[in-house]
Amino acid sequence: MIQPFHLLTIDVEDWPQSTLNHALPIGERVVANTHALLEILDEAGVRATFFVLGKVAEAHPTLTREIAAAGHEVGTHGYSHESVEAMPVAKFKEELHRSIEVLRQQIGQPVLGHRAADFSISSRSLYLLEYLAAEGLAYDSSLFPIRHPRYGVPSAWWTPHRVRCASGQTLVEFPMATVRFAEMVLPAAGGGYFRLFPYWWTHLALQRFARAGSPATCYIHPYELDVSEMHEIPYRVPRLLRWSQGTNRRSVRRKLQRLFSAFRFTTMATACEALGVEQLAVGLDLGRSPVAYAPQPARGKGRGKCLAPDV
Repeated sequence: MIQPFHLLTIDVEDWPQSTLNHALPIGERVVANTHALLEILDEAGVRATFFVLGKVAEAHPTLTREIAAAGHEVGTHGYSHESVEAMPVAKFKEELHRSIEVLRQQIGQPVLGHRAADFSISSRSLYLLEYLAAEGLAYDSSLFPIRHPRYGVPSAWWTPHRVRCASGQTLVEFPMATVRFAEMVLPAAGGGYFRLFPYWWTHLALQRFARAGSPATCYIHPYELDVSEMHEIPYRVPRLLRWSQGTNRRSVRRKLQRLFSAFRFTTMATACEALGVEQLAVGLDLGRSPVAYAPQPARGKGRGKCLAPDV
């Protein structure tokens, strides 16, 4: 029997460049923040999947090597942190390939996974998953099964599943963790949600996933450990953005330590082996028209098929 585990993922990006202005240069803070996170993971004995932005890898080539040398998996977070669904397809393919090649050359290992910037593969752009398989990637973790003004695929399955491409290739999709509360599906265990929501919400979500027999995908950014960034960066930040992106950063280190003491985490590459790719149900068939998710089977109908856990 597979012991319960969850998936910890890190989106390695520089906050001003990724969030404030894509034209800004990559700064030095991303290095210090990633080092701080690596120390926390090392102390807890946790291994994670780091989705590294191509621009960060080019600006700080030793950082990616340090991540891999510490025993973590390296995946691609794309190249520029621009919305992939807003890009011309040719640019998306070029940036995807460039980011994979940069990372592969730096770590000397295959790159297996991808996460789109800002989860920017929506119901309108599921066809982009085809290009991930064409690049030889084994899995994706870009889909957020919620309704949100900027991202989300509400019909996506909430558990790891396979995507069958029109080419015949398959990808494993690891969606972001969500929980169902009454008639709403709410985010859990990631980024700003982890920072702004109380710890008990994340803890409860991971408990529910474990009881349902599915790993939960958690994510965080290294900059969320940086409590002084908003006061020190030399750029003007709108007041609302400063609040939403800076509030509760002091709580993140403590929350992570509590989470690591309560649950077991692993990388997505390890999860693919543990779950057994061929045992996962196909939730999305890109060869069918229109491209849409199949209805998710009810909980308890097989591994990788349970509905989002209720709260």
